[in-house]
Amino acid sequence: MPPAVSVQELAFRNDLNSMYVDHHGWLVGWLRRKLNGADQAFDLAQDTFLRILCQPEHKRQAPQEPRAYLTTVARRLLINHVQRQALEQAYLDVLAQLPQAHTPSPEARLLMLETLHEIDRMLDGLAHKAREAFLLSQLEGLGYAAIAERLDVSERTVKRYMAAAFEQCILLVADA
Repeated sequence: MPPAVSVQELAFRNDLNSMYVDHHGWLVGWLRRKLNGADQAFDLAQDTFLRILCQPEHKRQAPQEPRAYLTTVARRLLINHVQRQALEQAYLDVLAQLPQAHTPSPEARLLMLETLHEIDRMLDGLAHKAREAFLLSQLEGLGYAAIAERLDVSERTVKRYMAAAFEQCILLVADA
């Protein structure tokens, strides 16, 4: 027997269904313009509605301006999409520089890309400089003084960035 659905949940699903019917085509067009006609527009539009559907109950409500709301959610997903593509391209560029004997297998490449995406998701909520500080520390092995110099901030600020990054990682691992 399926669990009972609250009246609020039914209303939310009805509102979301109406928003999908009324604005999905418009959202796909908006995303196509942002992606220069790329076919990923359909996927990102679906991800937008999925993101809305998966929101915690306390955040669920029918927006007054559906297109503005959809644009905000879609823009965040679009930024994530572009960041993932840049991350993948950087990884592929590094692989292209490796001698043939050291090139990882396709399975190892896929595993590494999945790991990079997971790290990217873990750091998603951080400010840009905090994220950069964490990556400089973990990937390049830089110390706090070197990171501070590179980011043009104090060491104390780097320590705060690192604490925030580690906290973000711990919280997401604990939720998994």
